[in-house]
Amino acid sequence: MKVLVVEDDLSLLSAIQEIFQNEAFVADVASTGDEGYIKAEQSTYDLIILDVMLPGMDGLEIVRRLRKNKISTPIILVTAKDSVEDCVKGLDAGADDYVIKPFAVSILLARARGALRKYGTLVHKGKLSCGLLRLDPSLRDAMAGEKSLELSAKEYDLLEFFVCNQEQILTREQISDQIWGFDSDFASSAVDDYVHHLRKKLELYGVDEYLRTIRGVGYLFKEELNI
Repeated sequence: MKVLVVEDDLSLLSAIQEIFQNEAFVADVASTGDEGYIKAEQSTYDLIILDVMLPGMDGLEIVRRLRKNKISTPIILVTAKDSVEDCVKGLDAGADDYVIKPFAVSILLARARGALRKYGTLVHKGKLSCGLLRLDPSLRDAMAGEKSLELSAKEYDLLEFFVCNQEQILTREQISDQIWGFDSDFASSAVDDYVHHLRKKLELYGVDEYLRTIRGVGYLFKEELNI
């Protein structure tokens, strides 16, 4: 899973990044509101940790713009005690939760798990599922029914990303940013080759129809294909 942390206090930014990396997240960071907004809009994240007071665009404006643009990624606001009123405004604008500085690591992670469960990114005991497919991110293991899928590292990353975002159309750029990194030189056009190989693997287990190409846009992953 992938989290974006937007915080202008560099020591706290580094600490939050490390917290999520220790939980097996890929953690992108930004130290200004403008940089954070651009990353949140152009890439795809499972979770955003967002400071309210930021240089440039503030956290509340970021929330408003993301929700206006139909970006539904769960957002947890981080604020000082004297900014609770701003957090209420942020919740009204579309944020999912907030934590008050200073906070315990356990509280931040509990709020994160709650936000992810709300959007279906986390399921029972950390497992992911779609139809016959079952994924265990902690073991990087994928099953189709009772059969274990033999996937390369990138094929597993792709499948997990699709399952986490099932029933959402994903562009090639979003997939490239998620799997190869926002700053990677990997060409989004090459995503098709990797998806082709993954589909061939899924075909062996009768679940290739879950992965559908949306012409001119990208891909859609869902159990039912009647859209």
